Amino acid sequence: MTDTPQTPVQAAGCVLWRRSPIDGELEVCLVHRPKYDDWSHPKGKLKRGEDALTGALREVEEETGYRAAPGAPLSAAKYYANGRPKQVRYWAAEATTGAFAPNDEVDRILWLSPTAARNRLTQPRDRTLVDELLVRVLEHT
Repeated sequence: MTDTPQTPVQAAGCVLWRRSPIDGELEVCLVHRPKYDDWSHPKGKLKRGEDALTGALREVEEETGYRAAPGAPLSAAKYYANGRPKQVRYWAAEATTGAFAPNDEVDRILWLSPTAARNRLTQPRDRTLVDELLVRVLEHT
């Protein structure tokens, strides 16, 4: 398939979460991208032929330094970026091992309560993913 200007750019990411090492409450990881000066969930474009979940986990590790155990699929986001349609598939994913180090794409991460994460996210479309995460995680605890 040849990409045309109307072929959606395919991307994937995760709503990365963990249990707080302090009180055991759920925390959501947000990334700060200096290029856009925004706060978002870790995500990125898929490599040619890459499976969406594989790409989502790769992006999480590249942007946050954390490996993740994938969970339930979440809603896909569809929007226009740079004049082209873009589709981002998301999964809930629990952080397992790793540590953050600033990189070219992400200069900071924050682990926040779900409410604080919703308030910090730059794009309103990203906020509903936090709500979905809470439903998915609570279903399995």
